[in-house]
Amino acid sequence: MQSGVWALQPVVDMSATEFRDWQVLLEDRTGVVISEQRRAFLQTNLTARMRELGIADYADYFRQVTDGPRGAVEWSTLLDRLTVQETRFFRHRASFDVLEAYLRVRLQQGMTRPWELWSVGCSSGEEPYSLAISAAEVLRQSEYPEYFGVTGTDISLNALNKARAGEYGARKLDQMDTDLCQRYFARQVDGRFKVKASLATRVCCAKLNVLELAKAPMSGMDVIFCQNMLIYFRRWRRREILNRLAERLAPGGLLVVGVGEVVGWQHPELIQVADERVLAFTRKG
Repeated sequence: MQSGVWALQPVVDMSATEFRDWQVLLEDRTGVVISEQRRAFLQTNLTARMRELGIADYADYFRQVTDGPRGAVEWSTLLDRLTVQETRFFRHRASFDVLEAYLRVRLQQGMTRPWELWSVGCSSGEEPYSLAISAAEVLRQSEYPEYFGVTGTDISLNALNKARAGEYGARKLDQMDTDLCQRYFARQVDGRFKVKASLATRVCCAKLNVLELAKAPMSGMDVIFCQNMLIYFRRWRRREILNRLAERLAPGGLLVVGVGEVVGWQHPELIQVADERVLAFTRKG
């Protein structure tokens, strides 16, 4: 069937059993919960990929996705469709205000080693580069202008490739001051903006499933940002993820979580930051 004809086909409604099968698969493999309210999102994205492959039946596609090594390749492709998040630089400015205030205090206390910052669920790179810009700005007039590194992790290879390319449309930078744009981005011929090499070399992006945090090599992190990601998980899983992240913080380190993404969570080693605009914690010591 020609692609143009496929495009005219309506999204096929899935049965309750089919929907449940896909819900279980996604939660088992990624921890992400697809609620009934997001059923249309799931159907639309599954149907789009099924059309590309010439598959008309959800059950047939389910079998293909779960079929050994061949299925693993298709699963990776599908995951990119289901984990795309709209983001921008310095999303939730108050979190970065808290970060920069924290880093300024750390700088005054003296630098004994480079700062290590981690963006969990980094998507297409806007957050880790924002973290890098904040660190670079705090250190810019100091003796240690490049004494930091940022790691961004995500489950989507497609998102990570975009992050590594470091090239963005002007709309993504609309929360940034003009002088920051000029300092850290180079305008391209097509009007897009590319992260300058001096900043890009401080940022590394790698694949990581948050369900496998126990295996993650990161430890002794000075800053961890985990924003706009926990909302996709069950409450018990959110607490489990945060407990794992708390273990990865260095003494005195800062953990920043999306406001409203977790309620009532506490950790014996963490102290909540006294700022009603954010949900952030520092580790004792």
